[in-house]
Amino acid sequence: MEGHMKELCRVIKYAIDTKNKGLKLQPEDTDNKWRIKAYSDADFAGDKETGISVTGYIIYFMNVPICWRSHGQKGVTLSMTEAEYVACSEVVKEILFIVYLLRHMKIEVELPIRVNVDNIGAIFLADNQNSSDRTKHVDICYHYIRQYIKEGTIMIEFVRSSENKSDIFMKNVTSETFNKHAKN
Repeated sequence: MEGHMKELCRVIKYAIDTKNKGLKLQPEDTDNKWRIKAYSDADFAGDKETGISVTGYIIYFMNVPICWRSHGQKGVTLSMTEAEYVACSEVVKEILFIVYLLRHMKIEVELPIRVNVDNIGAIFLADNQNSSDRTKHVDICYHYIRQYIKEGTIMIEFVRSSENKSDIFMKNVTSETFNKHAKN
């Protein structure tokens, strides 16, 4: 109960401290191409009681944030790489929904869509069709990413943790880091 009260106070303080913040709704207008870009991150076993990792992502359309989420993963992951790979698959699923929705509205998005991930192991797992002894436990349901990489719809790129805009959905960050990412 005491922990819940502490979290409630933290949320209230956050709401008061950020009352002058809002979303930037000024799309970039460069060469008339419609672009989507995403950032994905995960923590490993962030929930101390269940061992569940937390996924966080943010998706930009024309440099405007249109979708973001932070939630516990469905099951326990066995490594940081697996947690990041699961997070990456979540954001790809959301991107595909957005692309299909935009296509229905006759808006063609520039491909490949770049998904920024700060874990080299997760990028390697997404780009390679073969599993090793270290990764054979990763559930096959997350490997659908590979199909979209192969056909050129998605491109997984490395981004340094300090530049990963989804960090603010994952962990307590310094006010400097928060303000840096909140500006974008």
